[in-house]
Amino acid sequence: MRIALCGGTGDIGEGLALRWAYDTDHEVLIGSRDPEKARTKAQEYETELDSRGVDRTVKGFANEMAADRADVVVLAVPPYYVRDTVEGFAGRLDRDTVLVSPAVGMQRDDAGLHYHPPSEGSVTAVAAAAAPDEVAVVGAFHNLSAGRLANLDVELDQDTLLVGDDEDAVDIVRMLAAEIEGLRPLYAGPVANAAEIESLTPLLINLAKYNDELHDAGVQFG
Repeated sequence: MRIALCGGTGDIGEGLALRWAYDTDHEVLIGSRDPEKARTKAQEYETELDSRGVDRTVKGFANEMAADRADVVVLAVPPYYVRDTVEGFAGRLDRDTVLVSPAVGMQRDDAGLHYHPPSEGSVTAVAAAAAPDEVAVVGAFHNLSAGRLANLDVELDQDTLLVGDDEDAVDIVRMLAAEIEGLRPLYAGPVANAAEIESLTPLLINLAKYNDELHDAGVQFG
């Protein structure tokens, strides 16, 4: 399977790219608004993998080109870029493409981070509204620590919650998540439930801020 990480030069994009390239045989594409930046980052990821004895090719493209080539497109962009990013390559998607949204709307003040959902109710819902009607959207990977994800020396041992209205698309993302060692995907219902999941992210970051032993905290359900 071919996975495009649009915004794959950022923190969550780096972590997912490295984990999928390290743990699976899926083809990984890095997308960016700046294709040269995407190619540079792709080479950095290849170098990191090579240092661990993994010979993988990671390619970089403009977001539109990466999305056009992919079976699964991950929106690894800040929440305020999600709508424009999807609209920018919407014409490159088809009914077999699965769109994945991990972004979370947050605001910071002196106390910490606070959940700040868009008017649609969640960033996942924003992605679904911007995507063509025939393209399935799945929310996933919201509550993962990007730093922990990108450090291949660290075992994840965490859960990721999935939301989506299309059963087949959810199954694809569940499979891709489960192939990352130490990550357990759990289905949490339709896109309408995304806000409850996204709101966990600022909580986890605040826990890490106020408790040194919870640095890079994640969620795990018993």
